[in-house]
Amino acid sequence: MFSSSSLSLSLSLSLSLSPNSLKQQPATMAVTFSDLHTEQGLKSVEEHLVGKTYISGDKLSVDDVKVYAAVVEKPSESFPNASKWYDCVASHLAKSFPGKAVGVSIGGSAAAPAQAEAPAVAAADDDDDMDLFGDETEEEKKAAEEREAAKKDTKKPKESGKSSVLMEVKPWDDETDMKKLEECVRAVEMPGLLWGASKLVPVGYGIKKLTIMLTIVDDLVSPDNLIEDYLTSEPNNEYIQSVDIVAFNKI
Repeated sequence: MFSSSSLSLSLSLSLSLSPNSLKQQPATMAVTFSDLHTEQGLKSVEEHLVGKTYISGDKLSVDDVKVYAAVVEKPSESFPNASKWYDCVASHLAKSFPGKAVGVSIGGSAAAPAQAEAPAVAAADDDDDMDLFGDETEEEKKAAEEREAAKKDTKKPKESGKSSVLMEVKPWDDETDMKKLEECVRAVEMPGLLWGASKLVPVGYGIKKLTIMLTIVDDLVSPDNLIEDYLTSEPNNEYIQSVDIVAFNKI
């Protein structure tokens, strides 16, 4: 039921969703969920949702979508609160993305059927000039600043740590074979790199982007070099247009 890779999710992630369907609520305290691919991780969500409908506040927020994206599939009935919450979020996403979905199977790891469907986006005057992926968010800027700070922190010798990274991998267009795209991503192997759970997220006009978790050993793997030297270079750039780091958290 669960992926064997380790996940550590801090609620600083960001997914591209319709601004009319989700309204982010101001958080009063930071909440961290870890290893949501395991029963222990789901148990923490189950306990957090006791007496609650949503992760934060009394309305669906970006926090709910972040956690939803990290849960590989619907929790079993042994987690009634988490299962009910999962169905609730899936229902909201289905309303936001009314397009017809046929289900997506991801090679290399078990993946849940696609819950969200492609949104109906009005045609623009010039589709070639449309930026479907949007501008850099505050969360992405914060993740970049944390990476830069980690690079500069070389004053004291210390043992090599690990980091959990969430990447968004974007195709060229709606004709890009997303199965081949993910195979190219997971084919990249090096010491200190472990690929985790992934999920296809609708963007618009039939285009989907791949969100994928990975765990790295800081002294062995540089996320920026991974993107520039492997993911967006030949031959992978036949399928991959660009890669963005959405979240970067020390483990």
